[in-house]
Amino acid sequence: MTIPLGRLLPVFGIVWLVGCLPDTDDDPVRPRSAVVQERIGDWPIFRGNPQQTGVATSNLPDRLDILWKFSTKDAIEGTPAIANGVVYIGSFDEHLYAIDLQTGNEKWRYKAGALKTPAAVRDGKVYIGNMDGMLHVVDAAKGTKIWTYETPNQAEITSGVSFMGNKILFGCADESLYCLSEKGEKLWTFRVQGGPVLATPAISQDRTFVAGCDSTLHVLDAAKGEELSSLDLGGQIGSTAAVAGDHLFVGTMGSSVLGVDWKQSKISWTFEPEKSRQPFYSSPAVTDKLIVIGCRDRHVRALDRAKGTEVWDFVASGQVDCSPVIVGDRVIVGAKDRTGSLYVLDLAKGTLRSKIELDGAIIGSPAVSGGRLVVATEKGTVYCLGEKK
Repeated sequence: MTIPLGRLLPVFGIVWLVGCLPDTDDDPVRPRSAVVQERIGDWPIFRGNPQQTGVATSNLPDRLDILWKFSTKDAIEGTPAIANGVVYIGSFDEHLYAIDLQTGNEKWRYKAGALKTPAAVRDGKVYIGNMDGMLHVVDAAKGTKIWTYETPNQAEITSGVSFMGNKILFGCADESLYCLSEKGEKLWTFRVQGGPVLATPAISQDRTFVAGCDSTLHVLDAAKGEELSSLDLGGQIGSTAAVAGDHLFVGTMGSSVLGVDWKQSKISWTFEPEKSRQPFYSSPAVTDKLIVIGCRDRHVRALDRAKGTEVWDFVASGQVDCSPVIVGDRVIVGAKDRTGSLYVLDLAKGTLRSKIELDGAIIGSPAVSGGRLVVATEKGTVYCLGEKK
């Protein structure tokens, strides 16, 4: 299968990573995933934590106002990382930006080539891959290069970075998942036939899970990258999975959402929307009871985590490739429409609490930290929302 790479590329590959964290870190309702964060309440990687659950560990005010806007010179498709009061985000204008969370003032910019993947932060370093196959590691305080890693044949880096102990993991357009040392040395790769690996790795309990255009879940040894088992998923996967305990949850390009028991290597349940054959490119957010996920059919749905049955359904004004974020009793999600609709929904009922219009389509996902929400648009604008004093 040949997949064209370029702007607004549909996500045809997925990698889920499960690594060296305590068993108590497996469920999003007990967010000890903060051990890899710069501090509790930060949003250092895509979906906020190693399990990629999309659940914030900090709160937001009842009313969300636009506090500041920051403009770049080209589109933004990635999700920001937030650590120690600084927002890190890449743009197609070939720069990685550091922006003060409180003021919206630029702290520094670093030229890194065209960027569309999420930024990641750990131990005072920012990690981001570009479309020319170069992973950049940048000093978070100074904005200076620490080291770079170039993929073979300059194959585009197509996922955000995640971490497993001292290991650095990311997906690539050459159908591979890469694992590097903290010094940038390649430790291992695992290849998935058929397309690029675009999903940011999720991490839990010493296992790595990779799936994509081959419609197969590959369970890998996280230390060596060797396959331990495989499972037919019945469809191609186009988004990052969320891991909670022994289960992971993911939408497919065949218009279904799967609940998978990864320890027993079996599908626990399958949800298929009525009257819709649109793919799921949105990544699910997971609580102890619900799975919340967006779809190309413009719907945002909440499913029962144990059964996979529909709890509620909300219809947006455009396609929902943006991955929902759960903050307390609210769901926040953006739509891919001209007005840049950002929706705040009631988590229990799916009813609309408020709608905020930005300046363009929302493709990347929101990040939450310090009582503020940060999200970017296709117009290249970074928005910060919170409470006006």
